[in-house]
Amino acid sequence: MHAELGLRGRLTRHRAGDKAEFPFEQRVLDNGLRVIVHPDDSAPLVATHLMYHVGSRHEPPGKRGFAHLFEHLLFQGSQHVPEGEHFRHIQAAGGTLNGTTWFDRTNYYETLPSGDLDLALWLESDRMGYFLPAITQEKLDNQRDVVKNERRQSYENRPYGLAVETMLARAFPEGHPYRHPTIGYMEDIDAATLGDTQEWFENWYGPNNAVLVISGAVEPEHAFERAAHWFGEIGRRPTPEPRPVPGIVNGVAGEAVIPDRVSVPRAYLMFHAPPFPDPGFEPADVLCSLLAEGKSSRLYRELVYDQRIAADVSAFVWPSECAGMLWVVATARPGATATELQERVADVLGELRASGPTEQEIEGARNRARRQLMRQLDSVTRRADLLAHAAVLRNDPDYINQVSARYESITGEEVSIAARSILDPGRGTAVHVVPERKD
Repeated sequence: MHAELGLRGRLTRHRAGDKAEFPFEQRVLDNGLRVIVHPDDSAPLVATHLMYHVGSRHEPPGKRGFAHLFEHLLFQGSQHVPEGEHFRHIQAAGGTLNGTTWFDRTNYYETLPSGDLDLALWLESDRMGYFLPAITQEKLDNQRDVVKNERRQSYENRPYGLAVETMLARAFPEGHPYRHPTIGYMEDIDAATLGDTQEWFENWYGPNNAVLVISGAVEPEHAFERAAHWFGEIGRRPTPEPRPVPGIVNGVAGEAVIPDRVSVPRAYLMFHAPPFPDPGFEPADVLCSLLAEGKSSRLYRELVYDQRIAADVSAFVWPSECAGMLWVVATARPGATATELQERVADVLGELRASGPTEQEIEGARNRARRQLMRQLDSVTRRADLLAHAAVLRNDPDYINQVSARYESITGEEVSIAARSILDPGRGTAVHVVPERKD
């Protein structure tokens, strides 16, 4: 019934507790659903994580925000699960659940007592196989209003809330699938029809466009058998080709200025960087740690301690699939301007590009990045998340067992190359959020 891929991890816990290899097995059902099982009996829990390879970058023109709207709709019931019952069933079992949408994927996940694996698989399989009979115009209208209100609360009426979407619109050219935020835009959310909903489901929510991870106190053969029982009869569906992703070279000269109801300015800088599947992603992540993680990092030391013009500063790289993004965000102290922040950030980045990092900086940044990684792997729920992301975005779930060694092996030269190539001022885009003038 199933084609086994034969991937198997090994479990090795080192005395220092700073490194682990996590066992998993992987099989593909006849309908194309990829099932990954990671056994861990350290707690009587099981996490299920169903990730569809579809997100906002797959949205055609005029449907910006549809992937996120659809995520909301999938919690409104399916043929055998009435509206609201998905939450009620999981919570009654003492579990937790959620769903999220991003540029490249949409995921739904539950964590439950291990004896309730069948409950999670039934609920998710009913959504995958039997969603269309339950969707109505009333549910669409209701969730449309929910999403529009979420946009108002999280973007339009939140301090600094429009900075990211402004950055995306400036940093990516017209037609690029990363040019708009996942939440979308009001006019496109208003235009969504019931037919759009049905088409989106048929195009993207088939088993052959999904990965199911089962992680926790389970026996692999039993988990595979239960996955086949609940999902095996759902038919394979054709999936359309994703939108093409044009190449990106340069940022945008100058900065966008957004007056907002804030008390102090904030400067956002974004540089085009290697995407998550690229070998340059991990050096870029270590570069971010060197720049702004911890009180000894370059930007923190310069802006917060020495110059005292920033209250805080952060740097991070988004693990997106097709086009990477490295962000630097600095919030001013009272009296400082966003322009001052950007100028000092540029000075620090220029110095790093010119002279490179010290070996001490590399060691500290590498260790901080690895510690952060291990914190992200401290539960079966988080491991299920990384397994799903690695399988969907990298086509390599064994990344979970390679990534710690990869960070440990990153050299100063790799970080220097990342700094010189990514932090080129010509590749950066800036957005300033400033207090509104009170006339």
